[in-house]
Amino acid sequence: MFDLRSPASLTQLLQFQPAWLQQNFPCLGEQISIVVQLGFLGTFILHSALKSIGRVRKHGTDFADQGVEKSSIPISFSTICILMMACSLALMGARISVILMLLNGSRNYCKRRIYAFSSEALQVLFWAASAIAVHKVVKNELIKFSWLLRSWWLWSFVMSMIHVAFDTHLLITNRSELRLRDYADFFCFLVSTCLFVVSIRGKTGIVLHEPNGITEPFLNGKSDKHIENKRESAYAKASLLQLVTFSWLNPLFAVGFRKPLDPNEIPDLDIKDSAACLSSSFDESLKCVKEKDGTTNPSIYRVICTFAWRKAGINACFAVINAGASYVGPYLINDFVSFLSEKETRSLKSGYFLALAFLGAKMVETTTQRQWIFGARQLGLRLRAALISHIYRKGLALSSRSRQSRTSGEMINYMSVDIQRITDFMWYLNIIFMLPVQISFAIFILHTNLDLGSMAALATTLLVMSLNVPLTRIQKRYQTEIMEAKDNRMKANSEVLRNMKILKLQAWDIQFLHKLEGLRKLEYNCLWKLIRVSSVTAFIFWGAPTLISVVTFGSCILMGIELTAGRVLSALATFRMLQDPIFNLPDLLNVIAQGKVSADRVASFLQEEEIQQDAIQYVPKCLTEFAVEVHNGKFSWEPESRIPTLDGVNLRVKRGMRVAICGTVGSGKSSLLASILGEMHKLSGSVKISGTKAYVPQTPWILTGNIRENILYGNEYDSAKYDRTVKACALMKDFELFSCGDQTEIGERGINMSGGQKQRIQIARAVYHDADIYLLDDPFSAVDAHTGTQLFKECLMGLLRDKTILFVTHQVEFLPAADLILVMQNGNIAQAGTFEQLMKENIGFEILVGAHSQALESIIAVENTSRSAYETPPDSESNTGSITNDELQQARHESDHNISLEITEKGGKLVQDEEREKGSIGKEVYWSYLTTIKGGILVPLILLAQLSFQSLQIASNYWIAWSCPTTSGTKPKMGINFILFIYTVLSVGGSLCILLRATLVGVAGLHTAQKLFMNMLHSVLRSPMAFFDSTPTGRILSRASTDQSVIDMEMAHKLGWCAFSIIQILGTIAVMSQVAWQVFVIFIPVTAVCIWYQRYYIPTARELGRLEGIQRTPILHHFAESLAGASTIRAFQQERRFTDLNLCLIDIHSTPWFHNVAAMEWLSFRLNLLSNFVFAFSLVLLVTLPEGIINPSIAGLAVTYGINLNVLQASVIWNICNAENKMISVERIIQYSKIPSEAPLLLEDSRPPNNWPEVGEICFNNLHIRYAEHLPSVLKNISCTFPGKKKIGVVGRTGSGKSTLIQAIFRIVEPREGSIIIDGVDICKIGLHDLRSRLSIIPQDPTMFEGTVRGNLDPLEQYSDSKAWEALEKCQLASLVRAQEKKLDATVVENGENWSVGQRQLFCLGRALLKKSSILILDEATASVDSATDGVIQKIISDEFRDRTVVTIAHRIHTVVNSDLVLVLSDGRIAEYDTPARLLERENSFFSKLVKEYSMRARSFNNIE
Repeated sequence: MFDLRSPASLTQLLQFQPAWLQQNFPCLGEQISIVVQLGFLGTFILHSALKSIGRVRKHGTDFADQGVEKSSIPISFSTICILMMACSLALMGARISVILMLLNGSRNYCKRRIYAFSSEALQVLFWAASAIAVHKVVKNELIKFSWLLRSWWLWSFVMSMIHVAFDTHLLITNRSELRLRDYADFFCFLVSTCLFVVSIRGKTGIVLHEPNGITEPFLNGKSDKHIENKRESAYAKASLLQLVTFSWLNPLFAVGFRKPLDPNEIPDLDIKDSAACLSSSFDESLKCVKEKDGTTNPSIYRVICTFAWRKAGINACFAVINAGASYVGPYLINDFVSFLSEKETRSLKSGYFLALAFLGAKMVETTTQRQWIFGARQLGLRLRAALISHIYRKGLALSSRSRQSRTSGEMINYMSVDIQRITDFMWYLNIIFMLPVQISFAIFILHTNLDLGSMAALATTLLVMSLNVPLTRIQKRYQTEIMEAKDNRMKANSEVLRNMKILKLQAWDIQFLHKLEGLRKLEYNCLWKLIRVSSVTAFIFWGAPTLISVVTFGSCILMGIELTAGRVLSALATFRMLQDPIFNLPDLLNVIAQGKVSADRVASFLQEEEIQQDAIQYVPKCLTEFAVEVHNGKFSWEPESRIPTLDGVNLRVKRGMRVAICGTVGSGKSSLLASILGEMHKLSGSVKISGTKAYVPQTPWILTGNIRENILYGNEYDSAKYDRTVKACALMKDFELFSCGDQTEIGERGINMSGGQKQRIQIARAVYHDADIYLLDDPFSAVDAHTGTQLFKECLMGLLRDKTILFVTHQVEFLPAADLILVMQNGNIAQAGTFEQLMKENIGFEILVGAHSQALESIIAVENTSRSAYETPPDSESNTGSITNDELQQARHESDHNISLEITEKGGKLVQDEEREKGSIGKEVYWSYLTTIKGGILVPLILLAQLSFQSLQIASNYWIAWSCPTTSGTKPKMGINFILFIYTVLSVGGSLCILLRATLVGVAGLHTAQKLFMNMLHSVLRSPMAFFDSTPTGRILSRASTDQSVIDMEMAHKLGWCAFSIIQILGTIAVMSQVAWQVFVIFIPVTAVCIWYQRYYIPTARELGRLEGIQRTPILHHFAESLAGASTIRAFQQERRFTDLNLCLIDIHSTPWFHNVAAMEWLSFRLNLLSNFVFAFSLVLLVTLPEGIINPSIAGLAVTYGINLNVLQASVIWNICNAENKMISVERIIQYSKIPSEAPLLLEDSRPPNNWPEVGEICFNNLHIRYAEHLPSVLKNISCTFPGKKKIGVVGRTGSGKSTLIQAIFRIVEPREGSIIIDGVDICKIGLHDLRSRLSIIPQDPTMFEGTVRGNLDPLEQYSDSKAWEALEKCQLASLVRAQEKKLDATVVENGENWSVGQRQLFCLGRALLKKSSILILDEATASVDSATDGVIQKIISDEFRDRTVVTIAHRIHTVVNSDLVLVLSDGRIAEYDTPARLLERENSFFSKLVKEYSMRARSFNNIE
């Protein structure tokens, strides 16, 4: 028929297609409708047959639809069922009326009447069945409509929409009048829309009433407290109209407008959006994919698809309808311009019909757009909750090897940044469905107006889109680099914050600050690369409409296709609409790249190795007499290592036995406990446990919360049992000192607790747990001799006397009381037996005992010497600084009085709630952000570039609309080539302005982000230690991670778009006012209403955004805290409780986030309706105005711009609100950029001499210390002098203020009163760096950083390798390091977890030996090492620091008994201060009592029963 090789024939073919379609589509539509309806009929018959068979099999039991059960409890009905019944009957009546019209001879588009009659008759039948089905739903009290019924409603809506669209097309094309049939079809479309919305939701609106008033069951695992506080979900009980209009949020806005919202005023989430429900659903999806694929490590993409497909499908339906409706306007523009040009020959009725078609399309577009965007955000919330819960559970189950390969900073990034990027993709997912629809409609409209010119447009569009491939690859590479750089920075941030105290003590804070700055610089460079690519991308895709239009119009001129104003304007409107998919495509591909990188990272983490589930075999008590049994056990921390950590372990512990484990540092004591707990990888052998376990780790792990919560640890409170536990753990006196007793909040780092107090709380937690088996890892190392004795007697030998206990200890004096002693050596149980048996064997155990005996003999010798020389000296001769018992009692009363004052002030709350600004975000925050770089000089340049682009774009469109003829056959006002040339120049100029704008925004945004980060970094690292003690790490990391990502990647663009959208809408209004200034009559009041809506919305949205930001931090903090104590959580089998708490925290965060998203849609929906009203008014105005008053071409241009008025008007408010929400991140970072700083690092006018301190004399004058204004004084009236080059021992019971005294010397806490003078220099008058860098300390908590052995010994790289080896030799670590493959470059993982606690302590000693300061402070420096190693260390210190001042805090009395002077502290005051000999002369002295307790305990423990 056509010769396809001829261009003319091809043109004829393309012109023939619409005619063929017009003739055949009606009958084709009827045929398809009949086939589908017959398919539904067959499905219905099959479904009914299956139901009948089901009834027969179940003997009359009702067969409910797919999991929907009939209720046996009272019900109440909503209007949904009544509405659905009415809709079904209405549609049945409408189809009957159509049949009657056909019988009366009414004209039908399909010439074959049998098709029309058959289709309509089937519809009458089905709508009658629909009404009956709805009645049965009410009768059977079903909660959801049948899937078959919902499918029918969905199909009827699609067919009705197609019919209305085709009828409208034929009416406009043929310029015919509306028929009664057309009105009937439009009525059916409106009713079907209602059915469609209900079919998507599926709920019948029937509410089941529980007898107790609860309308929905609570999930397993929710606490009673959570149930009591559970609020109703406004979203769950919303009606159909409320869901469409988002008016279910009205009560929340009413509250939020009156006052700042509180968390308990926000409605709860729907049960389907709760974390517990979503986590369970994700588990089912994971299980389903595993079974289907037959793999243990399924693809995370398939799991996400299985989890999200249903909700994603619903969103896709709305998105596709939205995409289709958005192209109705461009399609009708040509007809509208033709109408304005031919007003004399056309009736106003057809013009009003056109306006109605425009308005109807905009209403459908608005409704569906709001629904798919909200649905996408809701799906993102669901996926985020599911993934966070799984990452948390995975973190609790990680094996030791996996844990060492993933730092806390990395895992926090997975939960914050990566999850956010994956959920962002859920929003862009709908664009994938919209893209083909948008491009198809665009090409169809262009083909209708420009014939073969549309092919040029299609080719150019595909060319522009193909540019995405290389750009996306580059962006993906840069995204990966950014995430790696961010991981490294967050890992270092986390490590620095966790060890801030040691950094300040060692004066390393500047060095680590430079390290963080370097890591940020690497991240900055990656961001800069990405921004350059993004600027080019913006230029290409903002210039895409220009390129497509120039190529298309040029092609039309070459092919001789006439360009009229109507065709050009329709094409321009289409190009503007086509800009959306083109512009979204790079964003989509960028988000896909980000999402894939993040998904792969999360998938990699979720596939990490877990703790061996079969490592331990649990045996019922009735089947064995052994509580612990290990047979031929071989264990390793590194399964691939050729040398196992433990080998040949054989151990049988009967129920009720006390087993002591001892050995030198690094011999495998803690590893043995880990193997019994199942924490180590079992290579071979078996481990059997009979009974429940409780575990006390060597490093105290304390949860954020109050003391009682830490002790109860999820168990019910039993006052008698609790009191017994607290008393046995020697905590009663501490409770008296704490401001709120056991209700005192202890915070993240235990600001008001010494190491001994934290250890005793851990022990109390284990004792209260009332387990069968107790595993205690060196529980007495951090407590003094008296407290250790009390703990051993009242806990191990008292409350736990009938329990099985395995305890690691370096205190030899506790060994005789053990039923069995295990001596560890090189990963083997070298000896096993009772104390007497091991002493007789004479193999190696006597070395440990001998070292202890020597220490004990030194104490006894001093005691005896003092006793023999006993003579009470006169007061005048005594320089002890002691106080009498009466004075001590008086001091105690004063202390109690001070504490009571503090209780009245702040109730002893250490960690204050996170700061939350209220009210609008201050102008100073915006001003600070805009003027951070160069005083804001780039801002006016950015605005000028955008203004120039908008002006040139309007000018180019105005030019081509004005110069082209309005009707076919009319000559243009000037040469068509000249018209195209001017249009091209103006358009290209506008595109170059976009390139300039994008570059300036990227540069300004990145430089501002960098400056803000640096300000925050310097402020945080220079803040006093009190800030870190009272601020959870999660709060700081949240700002450094999530908030900083917002400022790096989003903030500049969000703020820029506020200005850009305002400029765009001003341009649109300017164009529209050129045609009909009367539009201002409606535009001004509507704008006023929009502003009122915005002001009504902002207070609620702002507070929801702030609450969401604040509630995000506890999730990260809880995760970090749980990772640190994962082994303890597993030992107590508390995984379920901690997982439930994580789910609860997710819900607490999701609640404000969900309502914030919904609030944005609430506002957008109303603004869109108002802008639609303005657009409709302008169309009616243009139709009504007489001919000749307006130029049809310019009127068409106004309509072209007015089509996007609803989008622009909504985008102005959307962008303003979005920017304000994102500005909260700037506000939070600025908040941490203004933290009060500690004293200056250097004071140039007060620099001490280079050789200071030379003598090392420390003088305390009336020293008073408190950690914070709302806390009690810890040290009171300390006045004494430590002579230079002497050894001073500081002793006292746990909590007496020993460690605080050391912190005061380093000015970690500043004196409230008094002074500290070292060698004549007041330390408060010199710089902190000068002070701390001249002192050395071996801290109580040994700290190692991720890196190498060399880097940990000498972080500042000041010493040679030979010096390092010399220090390692002296601290007994050289042989161990030489055994490592990389020697000094041997790996140290995060927290030094691949080294034992004792080894870490020796590394700290090595640092001090390298530094060799004149003053050395030892804060419980040998608490974690055995007696033999302790003796060696004491000798090294004695030799190496012979002519230096050494201040030693120790619980082992023998380490201070040979000191030159001993300071005894009690309740923060000096109890005694003198030489050991003189203090021992008086039997009633504190020191004498401590020594006596220690020596008696050591000599007589074998008599304990």
